[in-house]
Amino acid sequence: MKKDKKNEILDYLIIIIVVILIRTFIFTPIKVEQNSMNPTLNSNDIMILNKIGYKVGGLNRFDIVVIKHNGDYLIKRVIGLPNETIEYKNNKLYINGKETKENFEKKVTEDFKLDNPIPENNYFLIGDNRSNSIDSRIFGTINKKDILGKTNFVLFPIERFGFIK
Repeated sequence: MKKDKKNEILDYLIIIIVVILIRTFIFTPIKVEQNSMNPTLNSNDIMILNKIGYKVGGLNRFDIVVIKHNGDYLIKRVIGLPNETIEYKNNKLYINGKETKENFEKKVTEDFKLDNPIPENNYFLIGDNRSNSIDSRIFGTINKKDILGKTNFVLFPIERFGFIK
């Protein structure tokens, strides 16, 4: 009987360790705290942060990522990749001088031009709520090492459960 109890405790201990390892190194929930990603994400949405997927598969234009900036977790969209030039003119995105379609709902973007190409291993991030977003237009490009992970899955509220388009 005592052996069964020890085995049961060991099983629970293993489960707890596995959950802690997964949460620490692979996936963790994250709460949207600001409105800078409206209309794509809403304040108080609970999402899954994938901490390793971007390290394996890389970062692509329009991925949604999480960074830590001045002690806050910020959720933004990757707009510019390393060695690219970025410009918004008449609410249209230009990458290296060529118009690039943004296939997601966003707010109006004021004209903006990045004077120099994005440095190697850096990314240009903007919120979808362009008039209410603290992003790379203000704090500059973000080094890949400062990106905590990608997110594209809403857990809560239940009516929004699923992948972001």
